[in-house]
Amino acid sequence: MPLTMSKPGEVSTIKKVGGKEEIRRFLESLGFVVGSTVSVVSENGGNMIVNIKDSRVAIGKDMANKIMV
Repeated sequence: MPLTMSKPGEVSTIKKVGGKEEIRRFLESLGFVVGSTVSVVSENGGNMIVNIKDSRVAIGKDMANKIMV
């Protein structure tokens, strides 16, 4: 399922990162790599704040839809 369907507080493991090559590279630079754990801190209108690798990252709904957990 896409990351956008995760509830706040839920911890998930990344299974796949989709999208074009430059989008995948950008997300990987933020720490969104296969096998990493990610938890949703908050969600507002589809935009999300997530914890990944001890950092908080804000991503838009379109980016979050490309991350499969």
